[in-house]
Amino acid sequence: MWFVGLGVLLLVLKLLAIGPVAGWAWWWVLSPFAGALVWWAWADASGYTKRREMDKMEDRKEARRQKAMQALGQIDKDGKRR
Repeated sequence: MWFVGLGVLLLVLKLLAIGPVAGWAWWWVLSPFAGALVWWAWADASGYTKRREMDKMEDRKEARRQKAMQALGQIDKDGKRR
């Protein structure tokens, strides 16, 4: 996401001819978008994206479990068992 944000910023600066970016070659301005493509290809191929998704799901499951235990009076708000 950082690559895309940087790419959009550089693109706007180039189109509005602001600062030193106005004099840069277009391939320098568009290179963060290529970096984003490489990052997303690597993240999908290596399983990084799927692992992050699974970690978030486990965190949600644990929070749901803690909330249920608290509602049943099994644990305190601090997460300590009674």
